[in-house]
Amino acid sequence: MQKTNVKKQADKSAVTPKAEQFFLFGKTNYTLMIIGIILIVTGFYLMAGTDDIFSTTKLTVAPIFVMLGLAVEIAAIMWKKKD
Repeated sequence: MQKTNVKKQADKSAVTPKAEQFFLFGKTNYTLMIIGIILIVTGFYLMAGTDDIFSTTKLTVAPIFVMLGLAVEIAAIMWKKKD
């Protein structure tokens, strides 16, 4: 009887795959990706507009936001959870 129970349990796990199998990255990766996208969008928003194109915000702060967002995106892709 134990052999059939083991076989049934193995079949159930094969039929109902875990959610982890559907996603390429983990929850931490997706959280970091969302943070990176928010930083990039904020940077482009600060860069937008036609008023005073030589302002410090458009020349310095906005590119820093965009570069930080790109760095966070790279970190999100490279992040590997510890086993």
